[in-house]
Amino acid sequence: MKKVLGGLGLALLAIVLIVAIGLMTWEPFFAREGVAPEGDQTYTAQIVRDEFGVPHVYGTTDADVAYGVAIAHAEDDFTTLQDVVAMSRGRYGAIAGQDGAAVDYAYHLTGARETAEREWPKLPADTRALLDAYAVGLNDYARDHPGEIKLGKLFPVNGIDIAAGFALRQPFFFGLDRYLGPLVEGKPLPPEYGPSLSGTSTIDDAPRIMDDAAQEPRKTADARPIPMGEDAEYAGSNAFAVAPEKSGGPTILVSNSHQPWRGGVAWYELIVQSDEGWHYAGANFPGSPFPFLGHNETLGWTNTVNTPDMIDIYKLVLDDSGTRYRLDGKWRDLEETDITLPVRVGPFTLPIRRTVYRSVHGPVVKNDQGAFAIRYGGIGSIGQLDAYYRLNKAKTYDEWYGILSRGQIPSTNFIYGDAEGNIAYVYNAAIPERQAGPDWRKVLPGDDSALIWQDTVDYASLPQYLNPASGWLMNANNNPFLAAGPGSDLSPDSVSPLMGVELKMTNRGLRAWKLMSEADRLDSDTLMRIKYDTAYENAGYIKRMMNDVRAIDPNQHPDLAEARRLMLEWDLTADNIGRADSIALLMVREFMASSYQKSPWPDAAEELRHSKDHLLKYFGSLTPPMSELLRLRQGDVDLPLDGGSDTLRASTTWNVDDDGRLSVKHGDSFIQWVEWLPGQRVTSRSIQPYGAATTRPDSPHFVDQATLFIQHRLKPVHFWREDALTHATSRKTVSSRR
Repeated sequence: MKKVLGGLGLALLAIVLIVAIGLMTWEPFFAREGVAPEGDQTYTAQIVRDEFGVPHVYGTTDADVAYGVAIAHAEDDFTTLQDVVAMSRGRYGAIAGQDGAAVDYAYHLTGARETAEREWPKLPADTRALLDAYAVGLNDYARDHPGEIKLGKLFPVNGIDIAAGFALRQPFFFGLDRYLGPLVEGKPLPPEYGPSLSGTSTIDDAPRIMDDAAQEPRKTADARPIPMGEDAEYAGSNAFAVAPEKSGGPTILVSNSHQPWRGGVAWYELIVQSDEGWHYAGANFPGSPFPFLGHNETLGWTNTVNTPDMIDIYKLVLDDSGTRYRLDGKWRDLEETDITLPVRVGPFTLPIRRTVYRSVHGPVVKNDQGAFAIRYGGIGSIGQLDAYYRLNKAKTYDEWYGILSRGQIPSTNFIYGDAEGNIAYVYNAAIPERQAGPDWRKVLPGDDSALIWQDTVDYASLPQYLNPASGWLMNANNNPFLAAGPGSDLSPDSVSPLMGVELKMTNRGLRAWKLMSEADRLDSDTLMRIKYDTAYENAGYIKRMMNDVRAIDPNQHPDLAEARRLMLEWDLTADNIGRADSIALLMVREFMASSYQKSPWPDAAEELRHSKDHLLKYFGSLTPPMSELLRLRQGDVDLPLDGGSDTLRASTTWNVDDDGRLSVKHGDSFIQWVEWLPGQRVTSRSIQPYGAATTRPDSPHFVDQATLFIQHRLKPVHFWREDALTHATSRKTVSSRR
């Protein structure tokens, strides 16, 4: 009997081992084989790195440069590039587990691959060539560095893979995750942005859509390759443009983006130049062959996130089988596709089966409350790939605006400046052209095809400014009706409520508008002080928060009396000087989040208790210097920071480290300061929190910009080739020729 049992035990162990080996190895085996770009085109580029390791990529053709961009970026951050490639192939869960599987689900649900394959032939040939060249650069780096590859069969890739990544990411920049997550979980949907259409409620008190479920905060992973969860919820930026008559000299353009400091939507600085007229300094995200913001010789622009109502949700009427939906009195088959999501758990990768659905409206999510279809601006398009490329090479305002007005970039504000002294602000968005009557701020009936819009509003109807009398423009994720100062601002009545243009105001917007309006002259020094301002206005959610703190009864909450008194002494700044700065820093973020996302308003007593307990636990005091609490940390570098959530000097979100310090992960990121003086060549300066090689601890550029960053200093951008060569620390030629 013992022999029999022993034999059974060995057999069982063998089965367990076989299953375990299978779970560790199945995913690459069953993954779709990658395909390299067709043809045998040879690309050659020169990569010059300056004293901060920033790559300057030169080539004969634009495609040569794109090849070099891929090589240079991979040298600095191949690990994140692989995340982006995995995302664009629906395999990110095999790297990042459950959080990655959520991205893969969105990839399948939105049909990112199908969109890229369908729209690819419609892109101009030179744009396709650019994307293919970039893919070849990634493939060549992967082939030459096999020890760095995280996932089998991830390479080769081609231009369609790159395009699929764009198709997946673009709707998340204007808030798709804000609705997709609750729909998948069957939780309440947040109110939509834009003015009320019902006349009975506003965005702030709109009723929840699926209100029989509890609203709970969502916890998300850091550094995703797509703006989901906290990366999307706290998205922000500042942008400033000043005309020569207001600055007393140059046209000034300040790009002050607020992005995560690591991951697939963290900025990567580069300068590109080809013999075909492409010459641009700026920054991109991993997975892009070109910068998304920056400047060329004659013009530049920056972006800030805007949040118009670009997403409509429809509740479908299903038949008893749940496989058909009713539209205009007729039944249609619900499109179903079975997918397998790879979900890494420790050394194993589990195959999780799911079904994704689509209707003529768009992607469909089923939950316990029914089936909900989603339709959004820019759905089914990858035109932004060509638009950004063309914008990089535009030489005049008219040419630049003509490209932008094609409406191929689905969202984001554009703030512009040029060598001719022009400044502009375009509230860019592919806003659906909706009929009057229905309440587009709520869930719509899914059985009426008349509600399935097909077009976007006329581009000229979007809010936009060109050379306002004030001589300046700004945006800090606030509404576009406070942008140019008294007498120059647009009226909210100039835009139809149907468009859903947001009416929100951020503290950053209030401060920038006030300070710029008060300035007689906006020269570089004045504008620099505004950009690094750390104050809060006693208005909006800050005023409401302080009133709530004041209303806390010390007799009812004696344990909060000292903390309450300290908060009421706060000087409304996050400058590392005031005694109350630390406790205020901890308090503000949740109230800012409620204002940004229209989530439930926090309880002041509860937040004050959390803040007090944190400071006492880790510092033994309610008044530690804020510089001891708020830190820039990367490797062995540990530096003090200033600014807070929603100050113009932005330290927006953070991780709480084991020692109780707040390690900032999202806020001021890529900053670029551009000036055109009459009759002179463009000059620019820039800075990032860490350095050019954020995932290479052995690189001298892992964190070499950090000290300048915390000191509010900028480094030179060597835009002109002779300057780059003068400051070069390395030069090499890369080629696909073997």
